[in-house]
Parts: sequence; C-alpha cells; structure tokens
Amino acid sequence: MEKKEPLTESKNVQVEQKAPMLDAFFRIHDFLVAHSSMPIRRKLMDEINWNDRLIAIKGGRGVGKTDFLLSRVKEIETEWRNMPVPLTKKGRPCKRKSLRDVRPCLFVSMNDFYFTKHTLMELASAFAATGGRYLFLDQLFKYENWSRELKRCYSKYKHLHIIFCATPVMPIDEDNHDLERIVHTYNLRGFSFREYLNIQTGLKLPSYTLEDIMQRHASISREICERVQPLKYFKAYLDHGYYPSYLESKSFEAELLKVMNSQLEVDVLMIKQIDVACLHKLRKLLYILMHDAPCALNISNISDEIGLSRATTMNYVKYLKDSRLINLLYPEHKSFPMKPTKVYMHNTNVARMDFTREITPMDMYETYFYMAVHGAHRVNATERSAMFIVDNQYYFDVKEQVSMRDTIRPTAVGELETGRGNQMPLWLLGFLY
Repeated sequence: MEKKEPLTESKNVQVEQKAPMLDAFFRIHDFLVAHSSMPIRRKLMDEINWNDRLIAIKGGRGVGKTDFLLSRVKEIETEWRNMPVPLTKKGRPCKRKSLRDVRPCLFVSMNDFYFTKHTLMELASAFAATGGRYLFLDQLFKYENWSRELKRCYSKYKHLHIIFCATPVMPIDEDNHDLERIVHTYNLRGFSFREYLNIQTGLKLPSYTLEDIMQRHASISREICERVQPLKYFKAYLDHGYYPSYLESKSFEAELLKVMNSQLEVDVLMIKQIDVACLHKLRKLLYILMHDAPCALNISNISDEIGLSRATTMNYVKYLKDSRLINLLYPEHKSFPMKPTKVYMHNTNVARMDFTREITPMDMYETYFYMAVHGAHRVNATERSAMFIVDNQYYFDVKEQVSMRDTIRPTAVGELETGRGNQMPLWLLGFLY
C-alpha cells in the first residue's frame, strides 16, 4: 500500500514571501501539471514510501518518468487543497496565512537556463522558505555536481522532500558516496501487458505474484478470459504497447527511433563521457545485435566488424544494457565482465525496429518472457535442458504452440489462452506488475 505522510502544519516551517524567480517556475509547473495525463495509475505509485526525503525514479527513456512525477504532484496538490481550514482556539476559521495557502509542490526541469548561473541549493532554499514541501526535479543529469548538491539540500532542509528522475546509467545508490544510505531508488518500467490491457479495455485487472501464477495459472487465466480475450490484444502489445507514446497521435516507430537515439547520444555518450566520434560504432553495434537477437554474443566477430578491441566492444555492450536497449542473459552466479549466454533486446517493441528482418514469433516470445520476468526476479540461463531459471529455483521453457502432452516443467506458451497442467499462457506473465 502507498505510504503517505500526513499533510499537516508544522510549527517548524515558516511561510515567507516567494522569491521572484519562483513565479516563473510555478507558471511552467502549472502548465505541465495541467497538460500531463496518465491513462492509468501505475502500480509503482503505491509501492513507493513517499515519507522518504530523497527518492529517485529510475527508468529508461520513453517509459513515462516525467508524467509519473507530474501525476504524483497532482495527487499531493489535490490532497492539499482538501485539507480542512485551520481553526482558532475558539473554533473559528483561522485568518492567518497557513500551510493550506502554500504551494506544496514545485516541478522543475534542470535544463532551465537559470541553472547556468544559479544553483539547485538556491532553488531549494527559496522554495523551502515559502513552506514548500515537495521538490520534483527532471533532467537532473544535465546539472553539474548534481549528487553533491542533492546531499547538501537533503542535509539542510529537513522538511523538504526531493523526488527526481534518473536515467538508468546515472550512478545513484551504487558507487555514489554522496547519496549512499540516503537515497531510495525505484525502477519505473514501460507498460506491462496488464497495464496495456487495462488501458485498451477500461478494465481494472489486478496484478499477481510469480508464485500465484505458477500455482494458479489455470484458474487465474480463466477468470481473466471471462472478462476479456487477452490474445486479441497480445500481438499488438508486443508490437507497440510497452512505451506510452503509442497513445499519442504520432508515428510510433518515429517516436521510438528518437528514444533509441537519445539513449545512445545522451545516456551512453554524454553521461558515460564517450567521444562523440564513437557514436557511429555504437549505432553499428546496436544494429548488429538488433538484427540477430536473441543470439549468442560473438565478441570476436563483432569487434572486427565495428573496428574496436574486444575489451572496448564488451564495454559498449554493457553500456547498451545499462541504458536499457538490450538485456544480457548470464549463467547462474555469473555477470559482467563474463561473456553472456545470450543477448536479447530490452523489450519486444525495440526488437522489431530492424525492418530488414522478419522476427519470428518464437524470438518475440523469448524476448517477452525475459522482459516480463526480470524486472522483479533474477533470470538466468541454465546448464539443464530448460531455457531459463528464475530466482535460482524455478526452471522455465518458452514455446510457441501448446503441446498435446503435458510438459515436465513450467512452460510459458505464446499461443495459449488459458492454462493447463504445467503449460501456462505466456501473456499471463505480463500481470507481474
């Protein structure tokens, strides 16, 4: 359940006059909040402890981090407006200015030119002085020394809650001495199949744990199929349902191409501080993997083709994984810099962006299994005959068609609508979040 901090007045917070520059930021804030929309309430919203004072929302480009933050702003502002008017000791409405009259939230993009001469600390100071409580920050990676400044704000303004968006390659709680032990990081992914189905149908289908699905997939899938036909929507989701941009009246492929290029040019080149002259090699590497995935990783052949050393090529592969363009499947207890068993595209929408290949249904189903399960579970290759092992205990296979005989282990089947025996519908794994 969502953990909320009660919106009450604090004797330690003094309401002061707004600094002039806050007026401009509030105008932008109001416009963005008024024009943002979330077609559904993301499950992550209720998993975050909003009482924490420093929260990072980490996610790949295009998954809706900005709209997620703005949606939270709307919730806080609505609750704030509905606060009861403070009463005097005689039970009359209090006439003095109170926190009910204060702007509780401020959403700011750190790519504003204001920050070329002014600091985040100045902004936080001005906002906190008015009684503001929740500072939402976007595009933080464009601000120099951002982690050091966040720590200073956290230490100085005890009543201020700071929530910021983070790209996957930003060092947040790992290898960041400024933020370790004070930041709480949450991962926002693209739409699950459940969320996509709810958007398309207007239903409010719940999520399930992996254990629930493994034990009760037959009854769960039957209950869902009594309300909707999931396979009717499944292929469309694999094609374009992961990214919220499919809801916009634009070319989905063109928008996804922009996202992928931004991941390369900003998340990898800019944040990892790689020479821009290497962009062509990065793009070529991504195209090679996109053309063959799911596939084994032949570092020797790839490094020869793109003209880089094996070590540099392997580092670039890791950068693509960190930016959430690809996934790497490792054997149990193995990880980078070891060679992965297999490479997958990060999601099925990205997997189909090579228009020169005809991706097979089985390739899509394998990619879907990995993307659906690995967000909350550890997915590895196994030396046994199974295709995957999950959390070092559950062996899984993925198949396109249902088998007449039951399988010996849990098998996710792409063309199956309701479960039977050990064969479960692949689409149902999209109900994990």
